[in-house]
Amino acid sequence: MKVNGTLINYYFHCKRQCYLHGNRLNLEDNSENVKIGKAIHEEKSAGSSNSEISIDNIKIDKLTSEYLVEIKKSDADVEACKWQLIYYLKVLRDKGIERRGKLEFVEKNKGNNKILYFELNDELLEQLDKHSKAIEALLAEENIPEVLNKPKCKKCAYFEYCYI
Repeated sequence: MKVNGTLINYYFHCKRQCYLHGNRLNLEDNSENVKIGKAIHEEKSAGSSNSEISIDNIKIDKLTSEYLVEIKKSDADVEACKWQLIYYLKVLRDKGIERRGKLEFVEKNKGNNKILYFELNDELLEQLDKHSKAIEALLAEENIPEVLNKPKCKKCAYFEYCYI
């Protein structure tokens, strides 16, 4: 499977989830949290012509003249969201479309900011390339990564696979 925004997000969130999804085990259709996230996206994009745009292997939540906007349910894993957004910005740049990144969180649980801004630079692109190579290596592994055993696992779409 080609590296995409979802795999980038999962890589930072949970290597096991990234591995399973990347090796075509998709359990998200049964997840209540995934359904809530999709409902939030539908509500935020209702009546807007610049939302839910598909380009290559990505789906952009919203594209304005200034920003690529990614909308997330909560700020529970900002690092994962950040790298997903940076990946999307790179895909756009590769198509000749320059934008800044904007992360919007519907629920603010951990951080102080409900909106975060990012701009592509050489350092981020270099790090993104390293992360993409690490994901490719992870997906090629023969063994599934170990279970994290963290509180966030209880809300994961793969909870039943890992624990039941």
